[in-house]
Amino acid sequence: MKIQGKLFIWLSVFLLIIAVTYGVWSREPVGTTTLVLAFGLALMIGFYLAFTANRVDAMAQDNKEADVADEAGEVGFFSPHSWQPLALSLGGAFLFMAVAFGWWLAYFSAPLLLIGLFGWVFEYYRGENRTQ
Repeated sequence: MKIQGKLFIWLSVFLLIIAVTYGVWSREPVGTTTLVLAFGLALMIGFYLAFTANRVDAMAQDNKEADVADEAGEVGFFSPHSWQPLALSLGGAFLFMAVAFGWWLAYFSAPLLLIGLFGWVFEYYRGENRTQ
């Protein structure tokens, strides 16, 4: 985690230099604002990773002589056959397309987005996992 923290902090320094250079040369507010916001985002991520790296044990990626197999193990739980991300992404895509094509499309995409969102959140609250 220390490596990722340093990478993002160096990225934020680079983005700040680019934002200042771009702002001075172009005097264009939209691109300058975008670069400054990218700087802030990279700085927040880098600070979080560097801050967290001090509180967790050293990982295999922090050891220069580690093998790939040193980080082997369970990564997490991923739902093997869920259709909810597809519904959520289609609803989100159509909702963003409503900005370009017309707000009438939002009436059809918002329910699809909400079905995908609620379906994904409450996917495992059925059967024996249901709370009483």
